[in-house]
Amino acid sequence: QVQLVESGGGLVQAGGSLRLSCAATGSIARIITMAWYRQAPGKQRDLVAVITGGGVTNYVDSVKGRFSISRDNAKVYLQMNSLKPEDTAVYYCKVQALSLTTQRLLDAWGQGTLVTVSS
Repeated sequence: QVQLVESGGGLVQAGGSLRLSCAATGSIARIITMAWYRQAPGKQRDLVAVITGGGVTNYVDSVKGRFSISRDNAKVYLQMNSLKPEDTAVYYCKVQALSLTTQRLLDAWGQGTLVTVSS
């Protein structure tokens, strides 16, 4: 099993910054990808940014140039700058990893952290 613990959400004014953190623990042989998703009220959960084990990153167009994903071993971060009201959502961390015990790929999700951007 893999557990993810997120932190860093909160209320910020438009134009401000926040940094989200997510720590993965458990039976992990190798992390394949770490990613951040978000879900706004009444909408589906969408990918925001992803980073591979090799450090390759990818972002949804709406956050390019404003958000930055990074990783330090089994921790992943999302630096969010120039925040806009439309960035308001619950942000979820997702890890795809190879299980140490089963040697199978698994997906794990964090509990979510609320980011609210006021105008």
